[in-house]
Amino acid sequence: MTLDWCVTSPDPETTRRFGELLGRLSEPGDVVALEGPLGVGKTALVQGLALGLGLDSGTPVTSPTFTLVGEYPTDPPLRHADFYRVESERRLEEAGFDDLLDGRGVVVVEWAERFPLALPPDRLWIQLRFGRESSRHLNVRAEGPRAEGRLRRLVEHWA
Repeated sequence: MTLDWCVTSPDPETTRRFGELLGRLSEPGDVVALEGPLGVGKTALVQGLALGLGLDSGTPVTSPTFTLVGEYPTDPPLRHADFYRVESERRLEEAGFDDLLDGRGVVVVEWAERFPLALPPDRLWIQLRFGRESSRHLNVRAEGPRAEGRLRRLVEHWA
């Protein structure tokens, strides 16, 4: 069963605040898949997620496009992956991506649509799309019971 919800973010700061709320509600083992074109706000959402998990606001959060994975000292740890430059699922296996899914941290993946089968089936999938002017549409889909619980809490707390 899947559960869907759409949020309109009028600006990057609201996208960050959405990510921050998601971070505050996240627990070890959560997986968040991000999908959307370049410049739509995936990294802004991850920056908020990191803050919500307790990252010091002075610590930069950037997309790990060239390193595949970045880990941030949050509680639980935030593991930030980027599939943009990954050429195959085999490359993900060789890089040890599966090790990130050990249930001890929160995993967020940019460009997740490139290799969806590399992710566990219970995940929160956020599709970001351009809206009018600087707005963005965040289509959030919960796939699996754990993700459904997380999405229900997001809906309840977002105001």
